[in-house]
Amino acid sequence: MQFTLKLDIPVLPRTIGYSDSILLTGSCFTEHISDRLQQHKFRVLSNPHGILFNPLSVASSLDGYLAGKEYGHNDLFYLNELWNSWDHHTRFSDIDADVALAGINASQRAATVTLKEAGWLIITLGSAFQYYLKENGQPVANNHRAPSQWFEKRLLGIDTIREALGNTLQQLFTVNPSINVLFTISPVRHIRDGVVENNRSKARLIEVVHTLCQNFEQVHYFPAYELLIDVLRDYRFYDIDFVHPNFMATSYVWERFAASCIGVEHHGLMKEINEIVTASKHRPRFPETEAHKKFMERHATAVKALLHRFPFLDLQQELFYFDN
Repeated sequence: MQFTLKLDIPVLPRTIGYSDSILLTGSCFTEHISDRLQQHKFRVLSNPHGILFNPLSVASSLDGYLAGKEYGHNDLFYLNELWNSWDHHTRFSDIDADVALAGINASQRAATVTLKEAGWLIITLGSAFQYYLKENGQPVANNHRAPSQWFEKRLLGIDTIREALGNTLQQLFTVNPSINVLFTISPVRHIRDGVVENNRSKARLIEVVHTLCQNFEQVHYFPAYELLIDVLRDYRFYDIDFVHPNFMATSYVWERFAASCIGVEHHGLMKEINEIVTASKHRPRFPETEAHKKFMERHATAVKALLHRFPFLDLQQELFYFDN
């Protein structure tokens, strides 16, 4: 008997490989995918602006990377004893303005370099709602716990979203003609917007992304949203807030992602790497035992063998752990 809908996900025309540099940007679901890619030692730069939910903030950040934008003190504001940027997540905020700027600009420069040479850009869109400062109409990516009366909230129109992302993609393909772009829609429900409003928001994002896939040969779609909403479709796959996918759900989405988006020729290597990375997280109760010493020696040998076969892999942290 079949108890779930079947969703066939075709293999990408050009799959992701270990030779690719990958930049990921967007909502918190982006971090689930980037964490898995990093665990398997792909070359990843994740969320250089921090988590971004709406498409205008994503497009603006990418435009800044392509232009080599640098931020200055005038781009920061002081709130809650911290210096913040309306364009960035709070992980860049700091009590020292110079420290905040240094972190922001270092991340900008890394993103600029990565995007110009990357084989893949993965974008996860979370919400079509955009917040604007009432005092000057400036769009913001993060409210930094500012008073709600500072902001005006708008549901972006399909044409506005398509134009912003389309223009960014045009610039991207001019700078990096060989890059491929993979869109996903975050399955995280923005319930604070309201259930009906969240569905309207997701629908607009889905419509725009599929239009972009039709307009650009190098743009593709991975149905993470549909895997949660239509295939798993049960609250046991969500965290206790009934909003965020839990470990089982994200693991399932990762399996489907790996099967359709990562070249099958890399799957064996991914398994070997995952075993080593998992073993490196083991913390023994009795490290003096012969059994543990043999465990460490065995895995140190395995790491060295992998590095001999694939010298481009970053396994130095694991090698240091097992060899010391």
